Amino acid sequence: MNYYVDVEPGVSLYVEDTGVGQPILFVHGYPLDHRMYEYQVNQLPKYGYRCIQLDLRGFGKSDSPWESYSLDRMADDVRYIIDTLGFKEITLAAFSMGGSVAARYMGRHAGHGVNKLLLFAAAAPYITKQPDFPQGMSVEGLDALIALANRDRPQMLQEFGKLFFHNEPTPAFRQWFDSVQLDQSPRAIIACGHTLRDENVLADLKRIKVPAYIFHGVYDRICPFELTIIMKDTIPNSVLLRFDNSGHAIFYEELDLFNACLLEALKH
Repeated sequence: MNYYVDVEPGVSLYVEDTGVGQPILFVHGYPLDHRMYEYQVNQLPKYGYRCIQLDLRGFGKSDSPWESYSLDRMADDVRYIIDTLGFKEITLAAFSMGGSVAARYMGRHAGHGVNKLLLFAAAAPYITKQPDFPQGMSVEGLDALIALANRDRPQMLQEFGKLFFHNEPTPAFRQWFDSVQLDQSPRAIIACGHTLRDENVLADLKRIKVPAYIFHGVYDRICPFELTIIMKDTIPNSVLLRFDNSGHAIFYEELDLFNACLLEALKH
């Protein structure tokens, strides 16, 4: 079942709703959309899970307003989805920038309606270098990507996309992956680049009170594995799941292991 949810005047977000059972709300990363979860959503309904896939504003089939791509606004969008669909106990599962959105949701809305949090290669609490975190991307590097998006977006996405994989996928998968990136709103690509550069969710991580599972690839070149130490130390009673042969694209690079760990986390 597919439908749209109005989150503010003139802005509707696309949702795909698959399966029956315990609900999971999937939030995609940058610069992708709900389709990144294809190989999870094709399996989970067999085990009694209902998969709710959201396209964030500016991505996939959702509307693309000119403004309002802050983490606060996108977290509020998640609240609209949860309230509109009437969920009281849902698992929130989020990848990369979606992990930042999910963390902000947990802080800003006190985890309303969420009873479990799954963070996949999360861009949390930040992805840029900090005084005590030299492993992140430089602000200058992100600025260069944003500048390139303003003059040659396909080239920027191609370069950014290369950072996703530790193990190069098949040419066919790479072609599909690149096509998904190109489908996204140019405005959202640039605006969310600024959001990733400028915002952090450290305070939000401290407010997470539900069971949290941190999935992360050792060879992640976008959200360095060192971020897991901060997340694990900051989120009370969190569990770290380490993927030793993956980069950023853990949802695909170690697909069988990822799905097995996902099912195990959902059961607990």
